[in-house]
Amino acid sequence: MIKIDSPFTKEKLAGLKAGDKVNISGIIYTARDQAHKRLIEMLAKGGELPFDLTDAGIYYVGPSPAHPGCVIGSAGPTTSYRMDAYAPALLDHGLKVMIGKGPRSESVIEAMKRNGAVYFAAIGGAGALMSTSIVSSELIAFDDLGTEAVRKLIVKDMPLIVAIDSKGGNLYER
Repeated sequence: MIKIDSPFTKEKLAGLKAGDKVNISGIIYTARDQAHKRLIEMLAKGGELPFDLTDAGIYYVGPSPAHPGCVIGSAGPTTSYRMDAYAPALLDHGLKVMIGKGPRSESVIEAMKRNGAVYFAAIGGAGALMSTSIVSSELIAFDDLGTEAVRKLIVKDMPLIVAIDSKGGNLYER
């Protein structure tokens, strides 16, 4: 098992290969379709984003409400291709890690190679298990989007698999 802490620099990600099992720890952000659309609109207008994309990671998740005494509810990944229209621009602005499920488009893979980024697959259908890796959750933007709002998460040993590495190695094409 490979352990990686945020920030997710090119150097930390360069040695990863599609199929590697990793545990990540540190800060990641949540964002889904509508949040991605708003982030791109903010960039297009020259605005400041609610978090710095440099060496950051985004988890494609809309967690359910937390049960009493829990940090967050079920936090399973959503299908990643819905973010493919937005991902290349975010990668070009410094994003280094994306976490979700399912294959990605060629334009996303090319942007990953260009920027030294990695796409991790999370365990689909096991949102309760994934949530046990989340130590804290803080709403930071777009609260009107409900579960799809942007959150800052602190994770500890989140279990992931390298689905597409920074050189374009692709687990989905093996």
